[in-house]
Amino acid sequence: MESVSNPERRYVISFGCPDRTGIIARISGFLAEHGGWIVEAAYHTDPDTGWFFTRQVVRADSLPFDAAGLRTRFADVAKSLSAESNWQVSDTGERRRAVILVSKAGHCLYDLLGRVASGELDIDVAAVIGNHASLGDITRAHGIPFHHVPFPAGDAAAKASAFAEVRELVDEHDPHAVVLARFMQVLPPELCEAWAGRALNIHHSFLPSFVGARPYHQAHARGVKLIGATCHYVTADLDAGPIVDQDVIRVDHGDSVEDMVRKGRDIEKVTLARGLRWHLEGRVLVHGNRTVVF
Repeated sequence: MESVSNPERRYVISFGCPDRTGIIARISGFLAEHGGWIVEAAYHTDPDTGWFFTRQVVRADSLPFDAAGLRTRFADVAKSLSAESNWQVSDTGERRRAVILVSKAGHCLYDLLGRVASGELDIDVAAVIGNHASLGDITRAHGIPFHHVPFPAGDAAAKASAFAEVRELVDEHDPHAVVLARFMQVLPPELCEAWAGRALNIHHSFLPSFVGARPYHQAHARGVKLIGATCHYVTADLDAGPIVDQDVIRVDHGDSVEDMVRKGRDIEKVTLARGLRWHLEGRVLVHGNRTVVF
């Protein structure tokens, strides 16, 4: 196993474990033993669960081994801290891959493609998959493959077959993130499980107050003063997965439904992009149905 000479490359260690004394000393001692140069460190203890969380960023060129070697050696540390299944080591030198799922609404897709094209979001979008064909042209204009997978209404067998096709297309790329950019189909439990901790969704923040169709119309009728968006991990519990990010914007009596929809879309775009970035940077640690975001 060879060391890495790029001074900008980082290894990110993140995990959660039962809280106790000596955890930080154990981690820093292990890294110091191998010459690890820590450039960022974050810690959090949850008093409600008695759980400890950390994210450590180390210069890759300060260690005498690569990311695989770090994982092998850190496994003993994780075991000693009872964090066997709650830790990971990621390498910033490894390109992150995402697959985006869409329907008809394009605002989140346009925003993500623009951020990727400008280099603001430094990832590879391996493919975009839509249950409608309307966003194919903009996707292909960015040099990204678009796959149209129709979902026939009222046909359970055809819908299951469509999800099987989507799963095959996604898994072909083994993405670090599966982004539901206003994808208006409910993932079946088996896909929620297969993509657990990787599938990110965005929706309006009215839930549970305004469920069902036309939430902005319902909110307008009630005279709400704040609207927003929630980025969360997808689970079998609809729109109830661990929350990665949320944001809001004020509205008032002078805003029409169309104004609220426009402002809501702006918040959705920013919140989804921010949540995706944090996920790909290894800043989100999930514990039960809650998250710690460093």
